[in-house]
Amino acid sequence: MEITLRVDGSERRLSVDTRTTLLDALREDLGMTSAKKGCDHGQCGACTVLLDGRRANSCLALAVAHDGAEIVTAGGLAAAGELHPLQRAFIEHDAFQCGYCTPGQIVSAVAMLQEAAAAWPSVVTRDLGAETVLLDEGEIRERMSGNLCRCAAYVNIVPAILEVAG
Repeated sequence: MEITLRVDGSERRLSVDTRTTLLDALREDLGMTSAKKGCDHGQCGACTVLLDGRRANSCLALAVAHDGAEIVTAGGLAAAGELHPLQRAFIEHDAFQCGYCTPGQIVSAVAMLQEAAAAWPSVVTRDLGAETVLLDEGEIRERMSGNLCRCAAYVNIVPAILEVAG
């Protein structure tokens, strides 16, 4: 099936089998490897991308279901040659070890900051009616719980996110 995806600001046309996941279309058909294949079951978050502005596990999404979608990978977060503030913070805080989960962690954190700014509550949000969500360590850990790090770099990941959250 012929589909069009707008990936990291570029429109890309491709022909895919109807069973092809968005992750496989990105990696295999388009050669975009920042989204990683970890568990291939939606449990680890290594494949996290922004799909029409919302974070999504690309290993669970069928490419044909997202014809015309806007997709942002970790590689598309940098603008005009400048790293995204979260990318810089991850480097400054040494928030990775092997780095395999890092692109998914960063993309998820970008979306998490947007969700918190829009006052979307999580299961640990204290005031569900608040117009803003205060991002403390517990709130960040809960909101990032869908992104696993086998190296256990959380001790540096959370402070990197906290720095950018302000």
